[in-house]
This record gives sequence, C-alpha cells and structure tokens, in this order.
Amino acid sequence: MRRSKSGRVLVAPLLLLSTLAFAAPSITLSKKIGPPTTQILVSGNGFAPNVGVDIYFDTKDEALVVTNKEGEFHNAKIHVPREAHPGEHWVTALERNNDKGDQEPFVVNTNWSEMGFRPDGARFNPYENVLNPGTVSGIGLKWSYQTGKSVNSSSAVVDGVVYVGSWDTNVYALNASTGARLWSYETGGSVNSSPAVANGVVYVGSQDGKVYALNAGTGALLWSYQTADFVNSSPVVADGVVYVGSFDDNLYALNADNGTLLWIRHTGGWVYSSPTVANGVVYVGSLDDNVYALNASTGAVLWSYATTTFPVYSSPAVANGVVYVGSYDDNLYALNASTGAKLWNYTTNYPIVSSPAVANGVVYVSSSDGSVYALDANTGAKLWSYETGNQIQSSPAVANGVLYVGSDDFKIYALDAHTGVLLWSYETGYPVESSPVVANGVMYVGSFDDNVYAFSLLGAKAQPADRPDFQTLRPDLALQVSSSTATAK
Repeated sequence: MRRSKSGRVLVAPLLLLSTLAFAAPSITLSKKIGPPTTQILVSGNGFAPNVGVDIYFDTKDEALVVTNKEGEFHNAKIHVPREAHPGEHWVTALERNNDKGDQEPFVVNTNWSEMGFRPDGARFNPYENVLNPGTVSGIGLKWSYQTGKSVNSSSAVVDGVVYVGSWDTNVYALNASTGARLWSYETGGSVNSSPAVANGVVYVGSQDGKVYALNAGTGALLWSYQTADFVNSSPVVADGVVYVGSFDDNLYALNADNGTLLWIRHTGGWVYSSPTVANGVVYVGSLDDNVYALNASTGAVLWSYATTTFPVYSSPAVANGVVYVGSYDDNLYALNASTGAKLWNYTTNYPIVSSPAVANGVVYVSSSDGSVYALDANTGAKLWSYETGNQIQSSPAVANGVLYVGSDDFKIYALDAHTGVLLWSYETGYPVESSPVVANGVMYVGSFDDNVYAFSLLGAKAQPADRPDFQTLRPDLALQVSSSTATAK
C-alpha cells in the first residue's frame, strides 16, 4: 500500500481500475421509435475487449460485431423486422458465449401524419402489418368520439394520438387507444382541413381563413397566419415549410417554425386542393381548371396543365415520376411530373373530387358515380371497380393489401386491393366524406353523423414484446462479422 508524503493512503487509482474492470455493458440506439424496416445504429461500451457481440431485435439475431480494445463498438446497423407489430420491443447486445450484455426498448409504430400519409400524397401506408385481406373482416368498432358537428376532416395519427377537425370549429386530440379527448382547440370557423403533424406541431386550416400551428402535446397556439378566405385545403409539411391553399385563390408557403410568409402563388380560382411535395416541387390543383407544378423554394411556376373547363378539387398524388390527379371533368389524369405532359387519362363519366392513392403499381380513385376504380398506374387500364350505393367524395387509403374508402351511402368499406372484392363494411349514421387512415392496426374515419370512428380487430390489444432473457437468446452462427462497426483507439 502506497502512502503520500502526508501519510494518506492513495486509493483513488485502485478505485478507478476497479471501476473499469467491472463496468457493466451499456448500449445506445440512434432511434427509439419508428416503423418496421427502420434502420437503427447501435453503439456499446463496457464489454470485454476484442470479443464478438450479437445484436438482437427481440429474439432475432440481426448483427455480429467485434469490440475494440476498449470494449466498445460503434454504429452497428440493424433493421426493425417488417413483421414487427406496433408496440414496445427490445434491442439486446450480448457477448457471444456468455450472458454479459445490455438491452434498450424500441417502440414500433406506423404513424399516418398527414392527409396524404407523406408529402407525396400517395395515401399508402407501406408499414401496416396487422390488418390485411385475411384479417380485416374481423375488425369492429374500437371506439367512437362525438364532436359537435360533422367530421369530414381526415385524421392524423402520431405516437398514440389522433388529431382531427370538425365543423364545430374545433381541432381535437384524442387518445388513439381509447378515444378519450386529450385537448381541443377552438378556431373561428369550421375545420374541414385535415391536420398535418410534424416535429411536435399540428398544422391545420380553418374556414376563418387562418392556418394554425398548435403544440401537439397541449393544443397551445404557437402561431397563426391569416389568409383572405376559407382554408379547406389540408397543409403539407416538407423541409421546414408548410404549404397550404386558400379560397382567396392563393397557395402559401409558410415557415413551419414561426408562420412567416416565404412566398405566395396566385392562381385563377379557389385552391381547395391540398398540395403535395416531391423532389423539390409542389403540385396542386385549382378551381381555375389547372394543375400546377411550382418550385418548392420560390413558388415559380414550372408548368401547368389545363383540364378542359372544369375545376380541380382533387389533391395530386406523385409516384415514380408521375402526377395523378382527378378533375371535375370526370377524368383521372396521369401527367409527367417533370414536364406536365399528359401520359394518359381515364374517364369515369362523373366528376372526381377525391384524391387518388397509389400503391404497388396501381392507382386507386373514387368517383361521384359511386364507384372505386383500380387502374394500372403505367397505362390507365382498368383492373377492377367496385360500386357503392351513392357518390364518393372520400379519398381511398391503401395499407397491406386492403383499400379503405367512405361513401355518401353512409358506409365505410374495406376492399381487397388486388381484386376489389368486398372484405368488410360498416354503416354510420350519415355520409362518410372523410378519408380513412390506417395506423398501428387501426382504421380511423369521420362521418357527417358528427363522430370520429376507430376500428380494430375485435378483442385485440397491443401487447408489448416480452423482454428477452439472456439465457434464451441463441446466436445465428451463420452471421458474418459486420464491417466498420468497431472504432479502434
């Protein structure tokens, strides 16, 4: 035992060595929440030096890394399995051949954050893995919430909360599991606009002519922007900018943080259409009979396409370099996204006011003739159609092989997206013009009977994955060591 000149025992170095020798392993995740297929970067320290470490998602061995001489590894890549259901799961890093390791939770979700699912407006949730053509016939009413008036706003569903507007002038935040109201915010007019949620903020328009930004957790007003007429258009948020149309004939680009006007583009008619954004271009329809492509940064017109002499209520969807949009002239148009050149059109013989959905090479659109159509996205050839009992203004949604759509015959339908065969339907008290959304194994839709509805598999409850016991995990001996994961020092 060494002593200092003062006679004191020097124990600090020994304590430090002891701490290093017996440090417990720990890991960190680059993300702690996200949909199936999300890439997670896993880093760890406190492991033995120069040993193999298996990284599991639940019980599946996803990667094998080798620690450096300090017992660390950095940014090992794993992916959330496509089949991982919504709820809490576990990432485990475990030294091979012993039980030394650490675990961190990861929450799987399949949020639907705005009218078109993503800024491109395709209305297709590629992550849904609970409801499918084989299970959707078993869904029933999970809950309903009655607002003060009709609901034709579509919901946004983000991190366990449903956000939706009502003709009673309110924006509501509802618990996605129970339907309990978390908060509401009263605007100065009916809310037909569908909310968009990004970075903890809810963006929505109102017939008082304003665009609102609300705190997603509390409903507190962050800012508002006054236009000159109704805002029935649903906002889209991309790269820190909110794009939204108004009945004052303008499309607005607003700073998402503070509502400052970035640019404004005047059209020749009401902008009822909700804009979509893809590859730095904003696409939107106008009641001046045109579809516009605008530079997302400046608002400069890149091209416009005139649909005969009838207005464009429909919101565009963009996929694989093609813009799909309906018109009141009875047609669905496919336009080259770069030039606006018409590729094809399909005539339903009745006005199209709904917005198309695009998934897996098929474009789906509903018409005022009461039918839903599935068309080949490349050629416009009809693959199938399904007739409801009245006109359809609801926009279809597609998820995991199922198409969902409402009708003015008071019903919401689930159809096989490949064949058009009816899988399930539910009758509300009035027309369903709200466009359905699907998130985390639940379908949400509003009705003119003043209600917001949630449908899920009867008796199903979200169950967290069991936290794996180290002793039960089995390494995949066929895994190759992941390269560039250990950082030498």
